[in-house]
Amino acid sequence: MQFAPLNEQLDIIVNNTVEVLSVDELEKKVARSLKTGKPLKVKLGADPSRPDLHLGHSVVLRKLREFQDLGHDAILIIGDFTAMIGDPSGKSKTRPQLSAEEARENGRSYFEQASKILDAGRTTICYNADWLGRMSFADVIRLSSHYTVARMLERDDFEKRYRSNEPISIHEFLYPLAQGMDSVHLKNDVELGGTDQKFNLLVGRDLQREYGIEPQACITMPLLVGTSGGDKMSKSLGNAICFNDPPEEMYGRMLSIPDTLIETYWRLLLPQHAEGATNIVEKISADPRETKRALAREVVAQYYTGDAAVKAQEHFDRVIVQKQAPEDIQTTEFDVASMPIVELLMKLGATPSKNEARRMIQQGAVQAGEVRINDVAAIIELDETPVVIKAGKRKFFKVAGRKKAF
Repeated sequence: MQFAPLNEQLDIIVNNTVEVLSVDELEKKVARSLKTGKPLKVKLGADPSRPDLHLGHSVVLRKLREFQDLGHDAILIIGDFTAMIGDPSGKSKTRPQLSAEEARENGRSYFEQASKILDAGRTTICYNADWLGRMSFADVIRLSSHYTVARMLERDDFEKRYRSNEPISIHEFLYPLAQGMDSVHLKNDVELGGTDQKFNLLVGRDLQREYGIEPQACITMPLLVGTSGGDKMSKSLGNAICFNDPPEEMYGRMLSIPDTLIETYWRLLLPQHAEGATNIVEKISADPRETKRALAREVVAQYYTGDAAVKAQEHFDRVIVQKQAPEDIQTTEFDVASMPIVELLMKLGATPSKNEARRMIQQGAVQAGEVRINDVAAIIELDETPVVIKAGKRKFFKVAGRKKAF
């Protein structure tokens, strides 16, 4: 493959990053790659503790794809072994530990979803249990001798917990060392991560040096703010848009972001050549609503197709703007002539609990046909003629029942 010129590569690589440690070293590595014709080995560690990827994960994955497009080798490390330790990065307490089977299964799901951004055929996927799992206790002791407790306490989350007299287990100190051993094993040239991974990336750099390997360049990427603004995107905070969200839901949630995030989302979530990327600031100023709709279409198209994006917008306009039911609702049939509304909502999967169903009814968020249901004890009559049940702003169900006897 013909590599792009040095300056062009550096401009693409450095774009949208928070920090590159160091730019001079990265430049030397790229220059050597150009001279020898040997691609750089670029590593990204993936935590399989949660198998559902959201747009926050896409920021660093897109940077890895840029390296691929420049002709370099992408290595995706599924941390199935380190997931059994639990990474406390950016947390006030350690993450839950997974079994080996859970970590490996989540890792497979992670790769399948990441392939919506990465070129799967040109991505090397590795599981770090393959080498970390073979280390003896003597190996671990030798590894631990390369780092001090004082250095570990320089990590923000450890320092905060130490000062707050919150417990820190010894095994948590092993997490950054284990992640660093990934870099030692692979001898990679570059490692990517979010800003919350900076400490772990630097440990890998230090350990490579300790083991006589040229230290990796470390590149940190910004943490994407969630749809509500303020906090970083997280499923647990309810402000995430996931790779596997249906197109209609993805589109709708994109439109819920504050206008102040449009430029950031466009810059971080889409390829640099994406349609509409030029003069984005002027476009936002001229018409933020239409710019956000264009952004939502582009994001949906990245994970599905252009046709799916257009249909998602049409669905949104019909259901949310015009407050009409979707055209393609499948009918759910029940072998009864009537059913309490709370029970019906539960059977349809419209609400996770009876209490939530009652709350929605009391808030006037439930309709049967054109009739708003306000009584939690209401009985819905069901016959062969389907009726549309609306729960909240976006959930529609078409239900029918047993033919009435005369």
